[in-house]
Amino acid sequence: MSAPAKPSPTAKPAAPLVPPPPAVAVPMASAAPAANAPAQRPGDPTPPGGLRLAAAVPGEFPANQLFRTVMLHEGSDLHLKAGSPGMLRLRNVIQHMATKPLTQEDLEKLLYPILSPSQRQTLDTTGGADFAHVVGFDECRFRVNLFRQRGKLALVARRVNTSIPNFEKLGLPAAIEKLCHYDQGMVILAGVTGSGKSTTIASMLEYINQREALHILTIEDPIEFVFEDKLSIMNQREVYLDVVDWHTALKHAVRQDPDIILVGEMRDQDTFEAGIHAAETGHVVFGTIHASTAASTISRILDLFPPAQHHAVRQSLAFNLKAIVAQKLVPSIKPGVSRVPTNEIMMMNPTIRDLILKSKDDRILDAMRIGFLEGMVDFTENLRQLVERGDVDKATALEFAPNPEQLKMAFKGIKMSTPGIL
Repeated sequence: MSAPAKPSPTAKPAAPLVPPPPAVAVPMASAAPAANAPAQRPGDPTPPGGLRLAAAVPGEFPANQLFRTVMLHEGSDLHLKAGSPGMLRLRNVIQHMATKPLTQEDLEKLLYPILSPSQRQTLDTTGGADFAHVVGFDECRFRVNLFRQRGKLALVARRVNTSIPNFEKLGLPAAIEKLCHYDQGMVILAGVTGSGKSTTIASMLEYINQREALHILTIEDPIEFVFEDKLSIMNQREVYLDVVDWHTALKHAVRQDPDIILVGEMRDQDTFEAGIHAAETGHVVFGTIHASTAASTISRILDLFPPAQHHAVRQSLAFNLKAIVAQKLVPSIKPGVSRVPTNEIMMMNPTIRDLILKSKDDRILDAMRIGFLEGMVDFTENLRQLVERGDVDKATALEFAPNPEQLKMAFKGIKMSTPGIL
């Protein structure tokens, strides 16, 4: 379903708003932890008064105290809603902060000042606004969704690392590097919300940025990772801020001499058609999509189109798609690492191309297992590798495995026989 239309931005981005008066503050809980209490550690229960707040920084938006609290405790997400205290997700568990329940008035005072006029207008007209919020001098970036629920404000903000980790630090399969060397075609990163797609794709673009003299153009809503020019020229456009909408951004993209185009999210038919057109005209296109496996990604793309167009879409995929990387995050036992990605990598070869053309998507997984010498891997094999490497324990791997019995056999060195593919 297409994203709701947003109003056109003004000719110039709005100037930053002046921070509100110091009198506006985060309402503290009566039993707040001491200011010098240590940050939450792995395994610690939530303190009775909630997780302690970070210190407020003079001159900053008061809302930054809540964002900084996520940073202090190394949480992943900030959750705010009227009637509840501030909350954050810490090691995949929602925990309360040491604030009183926030009223609608509290949230308006805290959140309206961090919005630009166009974002405020979008919130008022559509009921929601997506934007990036930067804490301090690019100390930390958050991907924010501000919305109304039951007539009152609510916010969810995902913390995004300002540094871009490399493949080794992320623990990605070695075959990911191979996907950075195509000279045209489409590479799709698939996964549910919060599966680390954006981080993986940023790592891939940074790998290219450090090694090749190219023009890399990103189209995002909002911009998450900020790149610096290395060997490549990096241009980043934020939809609804730098350009009026996705369609216009993608139409302009092919006229801007890019070698590589990142489409932040393939969310509808127009976005995918523009991306595949760019791939057909000699560009490399990276895109993300909400799907759980490589095979289901094909189905998810087809769902964007009416059935009468499915045959044409399959032909476009068969001849322009280069690879699909599906990703999930699983808890890690590696010291200092909370979660690691597990991946399924499908690369286009004659067998998979034929399966897509013949609508035999249920055979794609078998074809991937045969294609392991080309760098392909399924979730079962990748989970086995993560256990062997000491990143994940067996119990966790079995919990996340699509077929636990098959993974148990893999632990014993027994491989499933693969039936005829075609």
